Amino acid sequence: MTEDARFEDAGNQPLNLGAMDPEDLQVLSALAQDSVTTVADVAWEKRHHRLALLINRLRREDGVHVSPPERVRSLLVVENVLKVSAQGVNPGEKDTVLSLLSVKFEPGEEGAGFVELTFAGDGALRAEVEALELRLKDVTRPYTAVSGQVPDHGA
Repeated sequence: MTEDARFEDAGNQPLNLGAMDPEDLQVLSALAQDSVTTVADVAWEKRHHRLALLINRLRREDGVHVSPPERVRSLLVVENVLKVSAQGVNPGEKDTVLSLLSVKFEPGEEGAGFVELTFAGDGALRAEVEALELRLKDVTRPYTAVSGQVPDHGA
């Protein structure tokens, strides 16, 4: 019998996770929450059916916030994308900073559906997908967050 992986198993290793179902996506969304990126770091690769974001992810692997907080550059990739639409995100404004709040899946027929990336300030990207498949992969070593702060959502 196999056992699910635990955060402790990874130690200080970079994340490399996939999400192929809504339960996996909840974990990926929680790890990507409060990531920041710019519009310039969002790419819709129509030919490859891929939406890719280069994000600065807030590290939460240990289940507690590290002090000072750390970030790591990560790739958040949505596969099997047929179409992308945006609300409150202007592709021409490359310097606009986006703060990711959540990644959700709205199922459709036969495994298809929509992946919705919601950003602070009413921005959103919606990717129509043939099937749910996302990846989150760290691509740099962690670094101290420039702000020295953990986002506060007014709990």
